[in-house]
Amino acid sequence: MDPRVELLKGFSRGFIPGTAKIETERFGFPFLDELLSGGACLEYGELTSTRLLHKFKLVDIPAGRMDELLQLHVDKACNVCRYFDATANDVFCFNLDNNHKTDNTAAIPEMDLAIRSLGGCLRDLGCEPLIIASGRGYHVWCRLEERVENGRLYGFMLRVAVRTLMAFHQSGLDHQNIKFNFYPDVKAHNVVSLRLFGSEHAKNKVFSRILTPDGLLGEEASWKCFEDFIRNKTLPLARFQAAEALAAVQ
Repeated sequence: MDPRVELLKGFSRGFIPGTAKIETERFGFPFLDELLSGGACLEYGELTSTRLLHKFKLVDIPAGRMDELLQLHVDKACNVCRYFDATANDVFCFNLDNNHKTDNTAAIPEMDLAIRSLGGCLRDLGCEPLIIASGRGYHVWCRLEERVENGRLYGFMLRVAVRTLMAFHQSGLDHQNIKFNFYPDVKAHNVVSLRLFGSEHAKNKVFSRILTPDGLLGEEASWKCFEDFIRNKTLPLARFQAAEALAAVQ
């Protein structure tokens, strides 16, 4: 098996089993027959205005077929998105997007400030993040050794976001140009998903490179960083509890 697929399987251990959303430019009934081969079922499909991108939510995907879809993902033939568990998860993610009304793909100083502030805040709390460039902004992941109830994860992310946005009051920049989404979302876990690392963004076709304090990595270095994150940066529950307590009082 492709070692990149093995890494994505390890990262995906806590997501809803057998469920994924596939983003692809392919469509049509012959393609659907191909997509559903091996026993998966189609829950819904939709067409978006982004490069005629099609999205298909699949359920009851056998393990072997999921491996095949992950291989297509790392081969950049499609994007695989996964869904968070309804009650507890071992990963959580901040999704930062450019909220500009006329050009939401432009590089803006508010995004640079937000990602530096958020990354610094998490590191100060003892939570080393995985920061992935994603089209309009960044996905900022943390990974835990054990599942934590979604309400606790959401509360922690909310407090971290508030601390992050405090930097805007000192800078004079407009925090409303940045949109924060939290995953898992306690209200919408069953209707929203996030792309796994290793994809190309559907709009700009750029590989999802990893951002470090020294800058954006290339594709090969990003995969090595992703492996290091999984193997060495997964948080013990006690460390997350300490970060949770510290975030609550500051």
